[in-house]
Amino acid sequence: MVAQAQAEQVSPSSPSPERSEVLATALGRVAEFWGLSNARLGAVLGLSAPTVSRLRRGASALDPARKAFEAGQLLLRLFRSLDALLGSDDAAARRWLGTFNSDLAAKPIDAIATMRGLIAVCDYVDFHRARV
Repeated sequence: MVAQAQAEQVSPSSPSPERSEVLATALGRVAEFWGLSNARLGAVLGLSAPTVSRLRRGASALDPARKAFEAGQLLLRLFRSLDALLGSDDAAARRWLGTFNSDLAAKPIDAIATMRGLIAVCDYVDFHRARV
């Protein structure tokens, strides 16, 4: 009985279908807050615009074994870090994303279109957040 209950439990570190749905919903909200089109969000996640459209409608989910899931987690991390740093000011976050950053040598919104850029922007924001 105990073994069966343990087998039915999902480890907190292993992504479950529910976690995939929650992440997809959160990414849709991030896209809304930041004014990201399906094409722009797709570029960040490495997905096509139609796939992102299905994802935002709930007709599709991110596969935890794929790179898009990892990119989605990083984008959510960036959103949460910026939200904390800027005091939940979505307009300020949009302005920051769209303004050239000399430390990143790009606009953050353009930099996050690649995995390397997404990681760099996350690290940059986390570094400045830690100083607060």
